[in-house]
Amino acid sequence: MRLLHLLVIGMLIFAASYVYRIKMESTARVERVLQLNAEIREQRNAIATLRAEWAKLDAPLRLQGLAERHLPLKPVNANQYDSLKNLPERPPSFTRPGSRDPIGAMIGTIEAAAAPDSTTGSIDKPATDQPAPTEDSEQGGGDQQ
Repeated sequence: MRLLHLLVIGMLIFAASYVYRIKMESTARVERVLQLNAEIREQRNAIATLRAEWAKLDAPLRLQGLAERHLPLKPVNANQYDSLKNLPERPPSFTRPGSRDPIGAMIGTIEAAAAPDSTTGSIDKPATDQPAPTEDSEQGGGDQQ
């Protein structure tokens, strides 16, 4: 009987220590979650502060004042535009007149090198083996509508 009592007391002590360990782990995890929530709150506040500063720095009136103060820009006048006859001449062509388009020739070479069986599936292959439909085959059955 005494052995049974000692065994039960040992199991109670073991169970109490196990429950205490679980409680301490959960307390530590709750503290970690609270710490992470506080860090998240701080980061969100920092982001809100940075966004407010950015909005202040990006204000159109402020930028216009800075541009007027630091850039030597002047408003565009209607007489600053030139007519088309004063445009410079077209640059010289590097291909001979009457020769094929070099880019078109490259594309043709690429298309010729591609395998004819490589289809993308976007369109069906044309049926060349089937005969053209006749009037009799188009009418088919009498009660189709």
